[in-house]
Order: sequence, then structure tokens, then C-alpha cells
Amino acid sequence: MRTDLHRHLDTPLSAVRNLGILAHVDAGKTTLTERILYLTGSTHKRGEVHDGTTVTDFDPQERDRGITIFAAAVSCTWDAHRINLIDTPGHVDFSDEVARSLRVLDGAVAVFDAVAGVEPQSEAVWRQADRYGVPRIAFVNKLDRAGADLDTAVESIRERLHPAPLVVQLPIGSEAGFTGVVDLPRMRSLVWPEGHDTVEEGPVPEALRDAAEGRRRQLEETVAELHPGALEEFCAEGTLSAPTLTAALRDLTRSGDGVVVLCGSAYRNRGIEPLLDAVVAYLPSPRDVPAVRGTRDGGEQERFADPAAPFAALVFKVNGTATGRLTYLRVYSGTIGKGETVWDSGTGRTERIGRILRVQADRHAPLERAVAGDIVAVVGLRSARAGSTLCAPGAPLVLEPPTAADPVVSVAVEAVGSAEAEQLVSALTRLVEEDPSLVVRTDPETGQLVLSGMGELHLEVAVEKIRLAHGLDVRVGRPRVAYRETVVRGVSGLVHRHVKQDGGAGEFAHVVLDVEPLEDGPGDGGGATRFEFRSTVVGGRVPQEYVRALEAGCRDALADGPLGGHPVTGVRVVLTDGATHPKDSSERAFRTAGRFALREALRACAMVLLEPVADVTVTVPDDAVGGVLGDLAARRGQVSGSVARAGVVVITATVPLVELFGYATRLRSRTRGRGVFTARPAGYAPAPSTAPTGTAAR
Repeated sequence: MRTDLHRHLDTPLSAVRNLGILAHVDAGKTTLTERILYLTGSTHKRGEVHDGTTVTDFDPQERDRGITIFAAAVSCTWDAHRINLIDTPGHVDFSDEVARSLRVLDGAVAVFDAVAGVEPQSEAVWRQADRYGVPRIAFVNKLDRAGADLDTAVESIRERLHPAPLVVQLPIGSEAGFTGVVDLPRMRSLVWPEGHDTVEEGPVPEALRDAAEGRRRQLEETVAELHPGALEEFCAEGTLSAPTLTAALRDLTRSGDGVVVLCGSAYRNRGIEPLLDAVVAYLPSPRDVPAVRGTRDGGEQERFADPAAPFAALVFKVNGTATGRLTYLRVYSGTIGKGETVWDSGTGRTERIGRILRVQADRHAPLERAVAGDIVAVVGLRSARAGSTLCAPGAPLVLEPPTAADPVVSVAVEAVGSAEAEQLVSALTRLVEEDPSLVVRTDPETGQLVLSGMGELHLEVAVEKIRLAHGLDVRVGRPRVAYRETVVRGVSGLVHRHVKQDGGAGEFAHVVLDVEPLEDGPGDGGGATRFEFRSTVVGGRVPQEYVRALEAGCRDALADGPLGGHPVTGVRVVLTDGATHPKDSSERAFRTAGRFALREALRACAMVLLEPVADVTVTVPDDAVGGVLGDLAARRGQVSGSVARAGVVVITATVPLVELFGYATRLRSRTRGRGVFTARPAGYAPAPSTAPTGTAAR
């Protein structure tokens, strides 16, 4: 009898799909994943989020809170294809977890609520997928809900996400009467009778035939506009055959020029089979995506998805369990077996693979080897981190790691007892290894341990994990946000002369600087540290190597601004003149001069404090709108719009992040538990003059 392990090893690369499930919180990602696992035979009972019985939300905090917090990998088989699937978080505080998953995926299913359409975090994860070039198909979920409308959801995809929606299904029935779909490419009906888990295929219902033919014609015209091959057949025949339409949809999906849209209700188990068929038909295999690029000896090198090529893999997740440390990786090329040795680019040393595991959330099955295209976990690596490249020792390569966002919220943490202080440091170190979006530092003024992350919930989950996993009683201070400083009016012609003579080799650097504000680029919002340096000095008065050292010194000075020691952003520095000494000038002297010159210049500039702000979407009942608007105004919120929908009002506003601490509790009390909100980082904005300026508020 052939085992699942043998099938795993024999699966050709063309029959592998590595995909993620992406969506806004509560759009139904985890329920969809559970239905996929059940339908493919990977589980024998349908897990439910509300019952705490899901496979992928296995962490106690996930089951208590009813949301996905940690990306969970599972595998299943459909139509002789191996599907490696990652269920990603939908809450904005865990967007870095989504980014690390997207970095190693070849495709994704974006899930949308049929009532709400594109929600704020739906848009955020869509942009993340754009950044990593991940092809997507869309699944409009919850079509059985009151107020559900496929056309409205599709229009929100068109308006807010800007791809060409290629709708391949027409719903049969609406809201509670939703029972199936018309498959437009093949012009057939797919119906899921109440109480049955299997789909029944049949002809298009007579009552829907005209509508289906119109939708099919609309789909053909849209595809023909976007795809040259389809246009040729459409012009010659006046229609598109099912094979041509399917091939064109696959090409448009993989190029990103269009997004195939399907619909259903995951909770009622309707629409899952055609979604899996679409995953197989339209999303790429590891062989279909471009070769991964890395650096080797200063030059760029490509590695194709070839099991016979030198081994190369990227670590995207590290997880400490009761039985050992699991390192999750995507194998891009080559083959690796248990007991073999790999080179870790992060640490620059070799390590031995103890075991290789195929992951099913918190359950694992042993594998003898992993090949190109696999997503697996390995045991035995002691120091690999998320973003590290693992490769064959004889063929070193460094792959680009996922980018990590700067943390925006901080809390002070301390152990209740002095005997537990060392355990707390160890627990925090392990926490940061598992989640690179967390940062731990010691405050130089108070000596406190400060934990920084992406939001209030992110830090709350991290602290609770320490309490549960390590049994430590931890005290937590009030959250603080990461302020920045920027220049609003610069200075010109600032002269700084660095001279040092202490009996040994001297130091000399003479520089003249202009310092001015740097305008925001598209989407900057003052968030990341933005700095521009250039030199207008001619005639070799300052050699190029000294100019580079001067720039490095200026970057050093950006770490501590004059208002309160916060990082400085949005600055342009221009070197307009300078002088050197034939013996005493050096790169060290010019770096020192750059540091002190920019600090002096910033003290002379007009500076302003920046605070992080968030785009907030609040959904409240009609009768609570006034109180919610008043509360947003009291929190310095700038309301940008409101839309009425079936008894509720959706309010959008920009609110300082510091004012959102505790807002969920306040909103529930004002709306009798009926109001909900989401927040998404929106960069930085000038803070009032009363904002904190001490280092503890960083």
C-alpha cells in the first residue's frame, strides 16, 4: 500500500501549489481553510471557530479570542495536486506575519465578505501581495448573509484594489436562499443541497439562462480586451471556447492583469470544490514562477526550482514547542535529507538537519527529504532566524529576507519577583526569535525592559504568551508610541570645523552644510526614517571617500533628535563646501564631523514632533453615531467620511495611535457591544506641543 509520504515524494513540481489565505479579520479565512481540509480528506470533522475546534487556530489564545494570530501551515491533496496552504492572520497588528508568509508563497486566495466588500485590512494584505508579486484569485464569502451582494463586493474590488475582476460564477439564490452557482466558463450549475457535503452538477437553470449568457459574454469581452490570444479567437469566432477562456484566465491571473472572482459560503460548505479547482487551474506551481534571485560573492545569482540544483531555502518562521524548536522553511532549489548539513547565511556557520516534518498546523508527519517547492519544518537548527537563508555549504547563497516594519507601540515589562528577572530576559529573547516584528531593549534612563511591537493587541498577545509558556508573572506598563522628529524650516551655510590634536595623529575636517526638509514621497507619511544626502562640492576639495564618511556621520546623528531624543526623519543634507588637511584628515575625522555638524544644525532648525496615526474604520448602529463621533473628536480624530448601510453607519477617520489605547472597551460601552472598529497604520503626523518628549516615550 502506498503511503501519503510516498505520494508526497512522488508529486511532480507542476502539481504543487503553495498558497496563502488572505483577508480582513472575520472574513472567514480560517473557516475556509477548515472546509478545504475537510473536503480534501485531511480531517474527518469540520472544525468551527466559535467552538474552538479548528486545526489552524490551535494556539490557546487564538481559540479564546476567536481570531488567527499566528500563520499556520497545512497540506492537503486535491485532484492529484499537493496544496501547501498557509492560513494568515487578518488583524493589522500581525501584518508582519502575513508579509513573512507571502515572501515564500507562489499564490494566494483573497477572501472578501459579501456584505462588507473590501475592508481596510483586505486592502493592506492585497498591497503586501503586490509587493511580493504573488498572483491571487478572489473568493467572495458569506453569500448566505443578509445584505450579501456579489456585484457590490466585485465593484469594491475594482474601485479599491484596481485589478480587472474576472467574475466566473453567477450565484443561484440570494442571502439565506443561496444554494449554488452557475459556472460561467463551462456553463453548468453547481448546487449544494441543504444537509449534504457533496456538490450536484447540472444544466444552467432556465430562470437564470439569460443572465448567465449575459455574464458569460461580459467575461469573454473583458478577457479579450486583456489577452491577445483570446482577442484573436474572439474576433474570428465571436466567442471564446472553454479551453481558450481557461488558458487566458490562467495567464491573466499569473501576470496580475486580472483577478478571477469566485463566490460561496465557507460556513455552509458551498463553493469550496470550484475554488479548489480554480487554485489548481489558475495559480502557479513552483515551476511557473520566476527563478529566485540571491547574492553570492557580491554578484547576483538565480536558482531555479530544480530538485537537482544546489540546495537553497528561506526560513520564514521559527516556533518554540514543548518538544523542541521548529524552523519553517520554503525550499527553492535542490533537495535536503535528514542528517545533512546546511550553511546558515544569518550566522555564517553550518548546522545539521535533525528531522524534516510535513506540517499540519500543530501536528507533524516525518519526511525523509524535502525537495524544491516544498514548505516544511525542520528540527535541529539552533540559531536560524526568520529571514535566514539555508543552503548547501559548497554553494553559498543569500536570499532577500522579508522586510520587517518598524514597531510603533512599546510597553515596559518586568518580572514580579527578582528571582524571575533572568527568566524574563530569556523568555523575551525567545519571543523575539519567533517574531522579528517584536523588539526588546533596555531603557537607558529607567533601566526597564521595553517591549515594542506593531500594536496594542500584538503586545498583549506577546505578554500573555510569556505568562502561558513560561509561567511567569509579568507586570506591564502603559503602552507608549514611537515618536519621530522632523525639520520644518532648515538652515543654510552651517560651518563646522572638527580639529583634534592630543599628541598623536591629529584629526581635521572642515564642512559647510545646508539642512532642509525632505518632502514626503508617495505613501511615506513620515513613517520610516527618510534621509537624503548629496554633495555639490567640485574640484576635489573633499575626496569622495570623505564624503561617504561624512554621510555616515550624519546618519549617526539621526538617532537622537533635539526635541526629546527621538529618531529624526524627513531631512535632506547638502554638503556645499569643505576643506581637508594633507596629514590629519581621515574618514574617521569626517564621520565625527558629520555627526556633530548635523546635531548642531538640527538645534538651529525649526523642528516638530511627529506621532504615529492610524486610519480607523468604525462600524456602529444608527442610534450610536453621535456619541461615537463625539468620542473620536475628543481623541483628536479627523473624520474623513461616513456611509450608511442597512441599519449601521461606517465611519472612517484618522486618529493618533496613542489615543486608540483602550478604544475597543470605550466603543463597546458606547454602543452596547454592537460597535466594532479596525485600525491600520497611516504614517506620522505633527503632534501637539504637549506630547511627551522624553526618551521613555520612544
